[in-house]
Amino acid sequence: MKRTTRVTCAALAAVGTTLLAAACGTESGSGSGSVTDRGKASRPADIKDVEWLPQKVTVKGKEYVLPKDAKTAQDARIVFKPDADASREDGGESGGSVGCNSIGADSEIDGDTVRITDLVQTLIGCPDPLGEFEARFVDVFQGTHTAKVTARNGVSTLTLTRPGGDSITFREKKPPALKGTRWSLGENAYLTLTRNNTVTGSLGCNTFHGSATVKNGTDKDGTIEFGPLATTRMMCAGPVMKTERELAGILDGKVSYQQKHDSLKITKAPGKSVTAHAE
Repeated sequence: MKRTTRVTCAALAAVGTTLLAAACGTESGSGSGSVTDRGKASRPADIKDVEWLPQKVTVKGKEYVLPKDAKTAQDARIVFKPDADASREDGGESGGSVGCNSIGADSEIDGDTVRITDLVQTLIGCPDPLGEFEARFVDVFQGTHTAKVTARNGVSTLTLTRPGGDSITFREKKPPALKGTRWSLGENAYLTLTRNNTVTGSLGCNTFHGSATVKNGTDKDGTIEFGPLATTRMMCAGPVMKTERELAGILDGKVSYQQKHDSLKITKAPGKSVTAHAE
């Protein structure tokens, strides 16, 4: 297994912002698998550029399951970005994280064959059981696999199996719904857009509610029309009140939004925006 403590930002492009920041400061083709849906005939499936959430690693018949906690579920994702010139010594564009260290690798996809090479990762000490899961994942992830994708009730599952039988099972990690999700705007600040065109939340100290009409442009961007927000009238520390005024100024009238995976950027005007994250 090839490892190095030198991890470039490019090698970790698939990782979220928080992990990228940590990793970048550390110095120490289109493929197809087999898809079935409740016994239907198989059809080609593209596994690249999809966020896959690791579920379990099977080694010599023993299963190691990804720990079920909110932070791990939020941070964990693996994305396959095949590179025809996969010849780097410091990882490629594929990879991500299983919830602790950042992982970068080269990937090649040929039909239902997936090859993972030149893997690198940061070397953060991860407590068990996540640390043990990550170690098993990295060991099995490298090498040549047979890919199989199954679909059930609209949820896709990917299984990568090595020639000896060891395997990794992933579930497609779909982005959270715009409406009904609690979007964190920072410490104690959040908003939730409801299905009846209203919004509720907190500006960090004071809570608020009001009208909010969403108009989609494409699948993940469009506009939101905020009506006047009714807020509580608590007095808070100076910096908190300053942040509240800034947020209230953005959540006012017509704004544009762009949703990417579990982040939501709301823009009022050039230079006036806030990026929220799904909780």
